[in-house]
Amino acid sequence: MTVTPENAETPWWREAVIYQVYIRSFADADGDGIGDIAGIREKLPYLAELGVDALWINPWYASPQADAGYDVADYRTIEPAYGTVSDAEKLVVDAHEHGVRLIPDIVPNHTSDRHVWFRAALADEPGARERYVFRPGSGPDGAEPPNNWQSHFGGPAWTRVPDGSWYLHLFDPGQPDLNWANPEVAAEFEAVLRFWFDRGVDGFRIDVAHGLVKDPALPDLDDARDLIGRTYAPGTHPFVDRDGVQDVYEAWRRVADEYPGDRMFVAEAWTPAPERLARYVAPGRLHTAFNFDYLVAPWDPAALREAIDVTTGQLRAAGAPATWVLSNHDVVRHPSRYGRPSPAPEEVPTSAVPRASDAAPDLALGTRRARAALLLEAALPGGMYVYQGEELGLPEVEDIPEDALQDPTWERSGHTVRGRDGCRVPLPWSATEGSSAGFSPDGASAPWLPQPDGWTSYAADRQNGDPDSVLELYRAVLRRRRAHPALGDGDMTWVSEPGDAVLHLRREPGFACVVNLGAEPVDLPPHDEVLLTSVPLEDGRLGPDAAVWLG
Repeated sequence: MTVTPENAETPWWREAVIYQVYIRSFADADGDGIGDIAGIREKLPYLAELGVDALWINPWYASPQADAGYDVADYRTIEPAYGTVSDAEKLVVDAHEHGVRLIPDIVPNHTSDRHVWFRAALADEPGARERYVFRPGSGPDGAEPPNNWQSHFGGPAWTRVPDGSWYLHLFDPGQPDLNWANPEVAAEFEAVLRFWFDRGVDGFRIDVAHGLVKDPALPDLDDARDLIGRTYAPGTHPFVDRDGVQDVYEAWRRVADEYPGDRMFVAEAWTPAPERLARYVAPGRLHTAFNFDYLVAPWDPAALREAIDVTTGQLRAAGAPATWVLSNHDVVRHPSRYGRPSPAPEEVPTSAVPRASDAAPDLALGTRRARAALLLEAALPGGMYVYQGEELGLPEVEDIPEDALQDPTWERSGHTVRGRDGCRVPLPWSATEGSSAGFSPDGASAPWLPQPDGWTSYAADRQNGDPDSVLELYRAVLRRRRAHPALGDGDMTWVSEPGDAVLHLRREPGFACVVNLGAEPVDLPPHDEVLLTSVPLEDGRLGPDAAVWLG
């Protein structure tokens, strides 16, 4: 779907393909080893040819980079390593000229400790600490944290300041949590939304959308490891998915509705139950929310079918489209995940920062499954997200030297959890250009994270035009998805039965997707034509870990 007036009657976000740009690792135009806005502008023709409708860009705001930009020092200024506000405005214009919309991140749960508000809080200026969550300590002389809450990155979620008080940070100490009970906080973020809407952005991805509202009593957690509410009844966790958070988003929706052009929000919301996720996208609230149950589902027909059914059922009841995602900047890339045994039920994540398995992946198997997963994802009703580099088939980089790791999880966990750097390695654009696989110009500084040996085998220019490459499969899938009248938003019907090793769904008019998750080849169901396959058919049959689109 392109940005044209004739599409105005159908909100674009209901069926969009949105490409996630992790800006530090996408493309470096100025040679400092860090991706930037100019690099994104240079790659807009590539993105338009890929077939995406919008770009979600990770935080581009001024930041000391304690957590790769999710520690924002100034929401109205661009991080100098990435460019300027003027550069951002030019990117919006250029993207729209290519038929691509722009959705930056917004980070409302916390600021940087360098933010002017937090500096004022440390100086104990009148009223400044009320914008954050400061409390006296517990134990003798207040020397212990106020409660047992833990950081997603490891260690206590509290840091003591020189006067003896403690401040809350659910992530890094450089990311103090805001107090959303303070009306100044709400007013400031509504002003920030308007600042960027006035500059033409098309929406926002909301970081930690579930976490803004805290129980003012700050009670201890029953299970200090449960940071996303898995062991609590819905709505009762002291800082996850509390009812008051919806008041924030109703106000934000009113701001978005002031602007023309179907401005949108997508929530990063970890919720303990699907019906709680549906509350975020109820009428008058946010437009869409990420579907994490589908993202973490193993390569298993029953698990995938359940995630699809529950998601589509709950969101349809709320009048909102589903969103489908296989990878992002916080999780192990799915070719590596799918190349490992499925996790046991007790390994369901309890933190928004997942931990990688110790098992080595079978990348040939994982890549085959990832190709099939693309066809399934693109056949489902609603919108879909593509994380940069998944269209190249990139695996997780799991051997980054320890002295090069930058994710704060590494330090906060006492060097026991490597963190998320493995899915953030700078992209390989060229098999021949420069020492950084085309990420930076010749003679540039080394990339901010080291690229592994053999990274050029995934380079975009090497895959370009190769009909068997992952890149050309993505182009074909997204092109057909855009063109076929059955795909995008709408309804679907299962043809296969629960318990089958084959997932077979139909969409009208005249489309079917079949995915073989079993161990043996299967016959194709009756059809008029084969539209697309994830891998070649085996004597006319669909092999294991393969998918086909039929007309």
